[in-house]
Amino acid sequence: MTTGRIMKFLIPSIIGVLLLMVPFKKDGASTIMVSVISKGINKGIESVVPIYVLVLICIVISCALAIIYKLAKPAWIENNELLKEISDISNFWLFARLVGLCIGFMTAFEVGPEIIYSGDTGGLILYDLICGLFTIFLVAGFILPFLTEFGLLEFLGVFLTTFMRPVFNLPGRSAIDCVASWIGDGTIGVALTNKQYEDGYYTAREAAVIATTFSAVSITFCLVVLENVSMTDYFGQFYFIVALSGVIAALILPRIYPLSSKKDEYNNGVRKAIPEAIPAGFTKSEWGLQLAVKKAEENVGVGQYLKSGARTVLGLWLGVIPIIMAAGTLALVVSVATPFFDIMGKPFLPILKLLQVPEAEAASGTMVVGFADMVVPSILAAEIANPMTKFIVAAVSVTQLIYMSETGAVILGTNLPVTLLDLFILFLERTLITLPIIVLFAHMIF
Repeated sequence: MTTGRIMKFLIPSIIGVLLLMVPFKKDGASTIMVSVISKGINKGIESVVPIYVLVLICIVISCALAIIYKLAKPAWIENNELLKEISDISNFWLFARLVGLCIGFMTAFEVGPEIIYSGDTGGLILYDLICGLFTIFLVAGFILPFLTEFGLLEFLGVFLTTFMRPVFNLPGRSAIDCVASWIGDGTIGVALTNKQYEDGYYTAREAAVIATTFSAVSITFCLVVLENVSMTDYFGQFYFIVALSGVIAALILPRIYPLSSKKDEYNNGVRKAIPEAIPAGFTKSEWGLQLAVKKAEENVGVGQYLKSGARTVLGLWLGVIPIIMAAGTLALVVSVATPFFDIMGKPFLPILKLLQVPEAEAASGTMVVGFADMVVPSILAAEIANPMTKFIVAAVSVTQLIYMSETGAVILGTNLPVTLLDLFILFLERTLITLPIIVLFAHMIF
């Protein structure tokens, strides 16, 4: 195998790793290049036009395409694979997009009930979350192909399958999704998983497991949570406990409902997954390199790269953003305006008392509210006096993983085979599995 052929795999893959997965210090804080680029583009766009205007335009286009296709099925949509994929949706998802459209305009123009557009609900989703995701989706859409299209997943998958398959019953390449999430952002992991599922590399079961179990909370967010409870000096213990709890949850959750009920079927019946057995006469390195180079050579030309990136970005902008606007805002409205999450947290009170958690009643009120938004539990925990309880609430909020104001809404907006009910059940299961582990270690530390 020539050096030139190997470079076709090696150079783009190294670029992808450097941009998406290698943390570095900037202004005293840990970050990754995709975040820096995204924020730079965000500032540049904001100097010309508010990003929320572009977000609303995306939601309008998304709804318009779906309605036009429902009514007329014009040839310019029917014959365009991307437009048809975005437009050909069920009545339920069309309704969800229209709800997102209404909420988006109510928030932007502060029309209607304040509970919809306030800074704790629609304002948080539109201005704080989606305006950031808008440019993250743009940058990640063009950087993800460096990880997925030039052989890196094929090469590393050969080595990681020996661990991922027997332990988690997942292909080795799925480990990359987890690393991208831990280092970067959970939404990047979801986007990567969705693309692999759509392309036929994951089955429905594998994609559902990876998106809800391995699209982990980033290191950066862990620091934010600890800052909220004024416990950053416990980061080492905190991250170890969070990681261990996450691994144990990943061992259990795929083996119980709802993930166990997902079928091992490929998207639209198209399978591109690589056979995991290493042929006779090859070492792992030789076989991995052969698969990687073959994959890299399938992707030639700047045009194909740009087309793949644009397809990913438009799919996220038009398909995912309206759902985030709807699902994220409604979840926060329920959290702010109703006692639903407080009531749902009551069953955790006897569990917390059994585990001898101080200020158990205050802690119980934080156990389920994280389903609406990731930072709310740690904000509420700041009012708790006992440091051990604050530590427990902060750690549980990170291991819960599924938040409707971010990853949960992103998952619902993709083609991943996961429903809203699935997400809520998984959220509760993750809480019940990780809570005793976290409490056990917290008793050792405090």
